[in-house]
Amino acid sequence: MKTTHKTILITGANSGLGKEAARQLAGLKETVRIFLGCRNEAKAIAAKEDLERTTGRSIFEIVLMDVSSVPSVQKAVAGLDQSVDALIMNAGGMGGKAPGQLTSDGVTQMFAANVLGHVALLEELLKAKKLNHIAVFAGSEATRGVKKMGMKRPKLETGSVEELASVIDGSFFGNKYDPMQAYGYIKYLGTLWMSALARKHNGTNFITVSPGNTSGTAVMDDLPFLMRGIFKNIMIPFVMPMMGMVHSVEKGAARYVTAITDPQLKSGVFYGSRPNALTGPIMDQSTIFPQLNDHRIQDNAVEAIHRFIR
Repeated sequence: MKTTHKTILITGANSGLGKEAARQLAGLKETVRIFLGCRNEAKAIAAKEDLERTTGRSIFEIVLMDVSSVPSVQKAVAGLDQSVDALIMNAGGMGGKAPGQLTSDGVTQMFAANVLGHVALLEELLKAKKLNHIAVFAGSEATRGVKKMGMKRPKLETGSVEELASVIDGSFFGNKYDPMQAYGYIKYLGTLWMSALARKHNGTNFITVSPGNTSGTAVMDDLPFLMRGIFKNIMIPFVMPMMGMVHSVEKGAARYVTAITDPQLKSGVFYGSRPNALTGPIMDQSTIFPQLNDHRIQDNAVEAIHRFIR
């Protein structure tokens, strides 16, 4: 039997996976309110109107927040007039035009957009007792590597707090910040943080799930010009489909829906595609990358992240 949630908050909900997840969840009659966490008010209004038109339901409410800004998400949580049953932390991407540039918090733009703001959001919800049942973090198969795509698994020397902090501030990568390389490490830290929370909080589920390699999203728009052109004009429309390495936004968003409705999924686990795949059925990624279950590295990730939250 599927688990149902009446109220759901989704970040990055004005387009792509977040918006599609909102559409699918609105199709469940048990869903009575969906908060659309968005940075841009005009785009949020357009998304809300489109969702109401396509679903025939007026259950969507805009919550303005910029997940790359800790004060912004803290303000958003304070403004929520009720608790939410489920949280989907979908917002992220490659960190804009300058992914390695540092924010005022001392983290890279990529880390801020994918992890830091979500840490602040989830932990503020927990502190305010505004999260009732489950939190889902958008992971990536880049965390455990995909040889078929030339994606190397993140490799840490010690897994110490200092080393993980160097990933967060970008110094780990030296003078050249490669967004494709950094992305896997950053999603890795987010996954470790979620697993640590699962061990420390009873009664709430913390699940990481990768939406898989999804076409029709804006993630690739943040890549450098040449790399963006290769991915958007060659890899995603032609090469990856032939390799079975890309699926639709509907299938990607369905993984989020599964994460919050399937009671068989376990708290603290990262679910993603099968080995050397980016689509298809999901499975426990620690069977591919056992270090995901290392409690020491999980706790070190939490400590490293909190060095940058004021």
